[in-house]
Amino acid sequence: MLLQGFQMPEDDKNRTDFSNPPANEADAVGHTRPAPRILRGFRVYEGWLSAQEQVGLVADLRDILREAPLFSPRTPSGATMSVRMTSAGQWGWMSDLQGYRYAPRHPQGSDWPPIPPVLTALWAELVPQARPPETCLLNYYGPEAKMGMHQDRDEGDLSQPVVSVSLGDEALFRIGNLERGGRTESLWLRSGDVVVMEGAARLRYHGVDRIAAGTSLLLKQPGRINLTMRVVTPHRAVQERGLGNSA
Repeated sequence: MLLQGFQMPEDDKNRTDFSNPPANEADAVGHTRPAPRILRGFRVYEGWLSAQEQVGLVADLRDILREAPLFSPRTPSGATMSVRMTSAGQWGWMSDLQGYRYAPRHPQGSDWPPIPPVLTALWAELVPQARPPETCLLNYYGPEAKMGMHQDRDEGDLSQPVVSVSLGDEALFRIGNLERGGRTESLWLRSGDVVVMEGAARLRYHGVDRIAAGTSLLLKQPGRINLTMRVVTPHRAVQERGLGNSA
């Protein structure tokens, strides 16, 4: 199934084309990594990735999609999510009538492809104290897609951070509380922004209210890609005590 609005070569209908004209190589020269903006405990690095780095990362994502095409998850209640997704790493996130979970293989039965080195390097730089990421979720938001307020709590070790990368059109990102409801705060995430959720903020509710189509030229057509790296399995010491959740 193709992403609506994307132009695909006739001989390559099974993958999504995230390609873009090459960036000016001088772009990365002198690019300064920003200090984080703190919002409700989330670390927001605005413009962490240069334009050149974003183009290179999009090329890596095309390789992932060759092996693990996007699919449309269904919620346990049977509704189809507006976001399409796939994963890379040892595990991939799944949702269907059986519930939310991590699985070792893509729905078509193949192993998930490896996480691109540029992303594991980003993880090591921003959260050096953390265990290596075991999954990278790739969510594609079309112009009408959104994500309701939710917690990321399907992982076996919630002491480990979540690192999120935004590519493409801007997204209105909402941050809530540790319990559902109450006052929230929102900000626009732009292409190249990186968000770190850790510590007390790790279980805050958050979501995406809408996409501002046409605010980025990174992708050929309107839309946004969100990448989230996570640790899936419990820490070994916890597993040995039999206290970990099953992935």
